[in-house]
Amino acid sequence: MLRVWALAIFCLVTANLRAQQPAAAGKIEVPAAPAPQHGFWDRKNVLLFSGVAVFRGLDYASTRNMLARGREEVLLPDDVVNNTAGFASLEAAAVMTSVGISYIFHRTGHHKLERWVSIGHIGVTGFGVARNYSLKSAY
Repeated sequence: MLRVWALAIFCLVTANLRAQQPAAAGKIEVPAAPAPQHGFWDRKNVLLFSGVAVFRGLDYASTRNMLARGREEVLLPDDVVNNTAGFASLEAAAVMTSVGISYIFHRTGHHKLERWVSIGHIGVTGFGVARNYSLKSAY
């Protein structure tokens, strides 16, 4: 039993010593290259931001259609949705906020989250658009 323990300790010590030795002469260790970075305004982001803008425009149109059919907006106050310029400005601000959050994620190196912000925004807004158009008229 003592021999097994001695052999195990010997293996651990030699493995540790080998790990501490410098690389053999002639072998140059090349550090792993960092993942290639993409530009913020690359093709994917431009398409995603365009998709966010299109769906926010559809949200504006579907909400105005829903209000014209006698329904009421439950998420926003009436002062906002009944003001055409104010509501359009709110939709534009939502697009700019989405781009801004994506930019923050891009600058901090969270490139997957940078894209998922736009994907999530498109999905949630698309759900709202479909819901607005599927509601029955109040008349």
